[in-house]
Amino acid sequence: MPLALFALTIAAYAIGTTEFVIVGLLPTVATDLGIDLPKAGLIVSVYALGVTFGAPVLTALTGRVPRKALLAGLMGLFVIGNAAAAMSASYEPLLVARVVSAFAHGVFFSVGATIAAELVAPDRRASAIAMMFMGLTVAIVTGVPLGTFIGQTFGWRATFWAVSGLGVVALAGILALLPRGLGGAAPAGLLEQVKVLGSGRLLLVFAMTALGYGGTFVTFTFLAPMLEHVTGFAAGSVSVILVGYGLAIAAGNMLGGRFADRDPLRALIWIFAAQAAVLVLFTFTAPSPWLALVTLGALGFLSFANVPGLQLYVVQLAKQHRPGGVDVASALNIAAFNLGIAIGAWLGGVVVDSPLGLISTPWVGGLLVAGALGLTLWSAALDRRPAEVTA
Repeated sequence: MPLALFALTIAAYAIGTTEFVIVGLLPTVATDLGIDLPKAGLIVSVYALGVTFGAPVLTALTGRVPRKALLAGLMGLFVIGNAAAAMSASYEPLLVARVVSAFAHGVFFSVGATIAAELVAPDRRASAIAMMFMGLTVAIVTGVPLGTFIGQTFGWRATFWAVSGLGVVALAGILALLPRGLGGAAPAGLLEQVKVLGSGRLLLVFAMTALGYGGTFVTFTFLAPMLEHVTGFAAGSVSVILVGYGLAIAAGNMLGGRFADRDPLRALIWIFAAQAAVLVLFTFTAPSPWLALVTLGALGFLSFANVPGLQLYVVQLAKQHRPGGVDVASALNIAAFNLGIAIGAWLGGVVVDSPLGLISTPWVGGLLVAGALGLTLWSAALDRRPAEVTA
């Protein structure tokens, strides 16, 4: 893998830490700010919505900005957003700061994914995308549990100061490792951007992404309180459990990339089917500590295994159906990932606040992933029809 790809991975690590560390801190933040868990869960949803709407719009607006300068500027914005979160004295300023960080996140991954795919040979593109997204998974292995420990020990604001420092390191990596003159798809005109949203084939994949990736977040958003209140683990044990969960995610992400190199759609069908089944199973194993840990390992393995295949598949379809809007299609798929997170976190809050309670979040998430499986089978049927390239 080219050295430039590792620069993208470093930045993805910083972004992944700030995106997911809030999951381990929800009980701490809720107690400190005097809010309930469903309201705290909106911190996850608001961030995800910031990515959802910021990614396609800002990617389109910055289409002609040199790629290295753009990525460096995005990491600067990331540092500012996390510093603002660390200085937030109440709930509302924290939400605003999270949106600022989310804007940097959305554009970074939409542009970074296309750059990663172009840095390697065609048969390694899914693996290259997986390598960049490995920054997210390594963040879950190390950044999230460490950030959770810092937040539980020194307060959640200390975690955001630490994440802001990570952003500075990532910025230095981009400046040092990424070459000048990075390419990418030609900037799409306004008409081409609208055409991407008008493609039924691409909208179908965006829906697959939102449901398939977001289904896990119905449970993952409230994993810390679930492990404490349903499974019975002590709060201090949650950080350790998150390490194991993150290791499983890292393994699933890399193997998912290898599966997708051969046939992304076939890989997605198997991954979604297994993911839905494991989520439903977790409903029954969650009360038992040992069974819960085994099920969480399987769930972690599957949670990110679909990411490389989904991103590669949407780029392939965009080149076929909307060749003038590949970057925008990539951005919209990043938006779909985060729309799924927003929907999953919000729906999880609704379930937690209902008579169903925490224990029902896994099977509700399983229903979303089952919906993604149905859409994937539909897309596979459409792929078997004669191909048509839309001008």
